[in-house]
Amino acid sequence: MNKLWPDGHAALSGIIQNGMLLAIGGFGLCGIPEALIAALRDTGVRDLTVASNNAGVDGWGLGLLLETRQIRKMISSYVGENVEFERQFLHGELEVEFVPQGTLAERMRAGGAGIPGFYTRTGIGTVVAEGKEHKEFDGLTYILERGLCADVALVKAWKADLHGNLVFRRTARNFNPLAATCGKVTIVEAEIIVEPGELDPDEVHTPGIFVQRLIHNPSPERRIERTTTREV
Repeated sequence: MNKLWPDGHAALSGIIQNGMLLAIGGFGLCGIPEALIAALRDTGVRDLTVASNNAGVDGWGLGLLLETRQIRKMISSYVGENVEFERQFLHGELEVEFVPQGTLAERMRAGGAGIPGFYTRTGIGTVVAEGKEHKEFDGLTYILERGLCADVALVKAWKADLHGNLVFRRTARNFNPLAATCGKVTIVEAEIIVEPGELDPDEVHTPGIFVQRLIHNPSPERRIERTTTREV
């Protein structure tokens, strides 16, 4: 039941392969599994499809994998502050499937819950709806979106016990619980690791049954994506 591995490289060993679909938690630079992303870069795997809200910034987070051209396709909602993401997309070097943010969240949640698809009004009348099944409910038109099941999910938690029960902290929770459930294999990095029984069951956000491997990253970098200040 002890799911703790020595580091990110060990935790990814024997699991990551070329061409996989990965679900990765985080929102910009908030709540990203930075140690696991760096270890993923070091594996050298290629042709990855990554489902994540965005690709962070140049030179950090998923931006590291864009620089090394390890990502073939992004399933995301926002290009954000990543200049290399934008450049690769506009030059046809990176395939991008834009998904409305709430739809992406629900696709991950549905995949984790064993739901193959769901109907939503989001995207009706836009390119998002092109090629998708349309169906009318109560006089309104909806489109069919598929649940997302990833080969591997990489997740950042604030606290975890050795059984893989997870606690997320404030806005760093974002897409992490959703990604954790939709991965066939889920690997987590946590800032605090405690013994089984030390977590109050009421504070657990994601049960350990969803988690296969765990690493400890006690001192993550807390980078700020965009600093906004005013003159005093």
